[in-house]
Amino acid sequence: MAEKVFAAVATGAKQTELQEFKMPALTPEEGILRVEIVGVCGTDVSYYSKNHEPRILGHHVVGYIESIGEVASKKWGVSKGDRVAMEEYIPCGQCESCRTGVYRSCRFTDPRAGGIRYGTIPVSLAPSLWGGFSQYMYLHPNTVLHKMAKHVPAVEAALTLPLANGFEWICMEGNVKPGKVVAIHGPGQQGLACGLAAKAAGAEVIMVGRSSSLRRLELARELGMDHIINISTENLLFRVHEITAGKLVDVVLDVTSGGTAPVTSSLEITKKGGTVLLGAYKYQSIPDFNSDVIIKNTLTVKGVRGHSYQSVKMAVEFIESGQFPLSKLNSHNYSLDQVDLALRTAGGEGELSPLLVTVSPGFLG
Repeated sequence: MAEKVFAAVATGAKQTELQEFKMPALTPEEGILRVEIVGVCGTDVSYYSKNHEPRILGHHVVGYIESIGEVASKKWGVSKGDRVAMEEYIPCGQCESCRTGVYRSCRFTDPRAGGIRYGTIPVSLAPSLWGGFSQYMYLHPNTVLHKMAKHVPAVEAALTLPLANGFEWICMEGNVKPGKVVAIHGPGQQGLACGLAAKAAGAEVIMVGRSSSLRRLELARELGMDHIINISTENLLFRVHEITAGKLVDVVLDVTSGGTAPVTSSLEITKKGGTVLLGAYKYQSIPDFNSDVIIKNTLTVKGVRGHSYQSVKMAVEFIESGQFPLSKLNSHNYSLDQVDLALRTAGGEGELSPLLVTVSPGFLG
């Protein structure tokens, strides 16, 4: 095994640099992952855009077990050479949230509460290798792993966590089943992943976007979504009435960034007794929010975030099945010394038309 590790460190606002680290020694409860591929998500872009203590970003990680302690091997059910998808959470395993299966809410893995989570931890905390934009990653004793079949293309395996969110929100929170109609605001990486989860559940799916997302709307159609609505040129309520013969939709999910209009329009297109899922922070109040509509139509409105062990398992099984052409979602794949470009592209400031942006740390340009 290598003695030195190269990693792309986010050193300041929109700055990364390649740095060298020592390969950590392991206790029987720890491991080392050889990183194969990392998906770039909005959280990575957010951290990259701010000044902070230097850290290795990247938490949508797939790789191979490079070395592992005896205790960790038994605890995680994996051995050297196994291919795995990682969860970003490092839960304590002891609190009420962990004991009830909602470990994503464990305060010990919440960076906002001073906790630790892969892709957010400063390199000053030994052994530094806490992020995926690195040739190797350190595996904490409380790491959560899922075996991934070796026949799956790397760019598809990198979709594990977005798809897990999709199964969590659409199937487990939205209770979507065959015969249901689902509308999704936002045909980005997460919106398309949620659409795929809805299709896997047997639902009819309407993908909603703007002219600026026309390529993504077209991709939604290629991936099997039943209808697309371009609200830059079409009236949303009229089109939903047309598609559903006036019945409206059972579940609406908003994963758009920025504006609040999709929240209010979601209430308008949901049938009586339906569910509205909110999966994107707006960082602003919502004008014209009419709570009377919720009461009148007996709507359920839920905030959704993160994933559970079960939803990640569902995502892995879905990916391994090869049911959908998931490789179509990958738009850019970069080498380790191109992490800066990868982050800028994912944030809309680099190469054109980003969707799923990935980094393959085993390669240096």
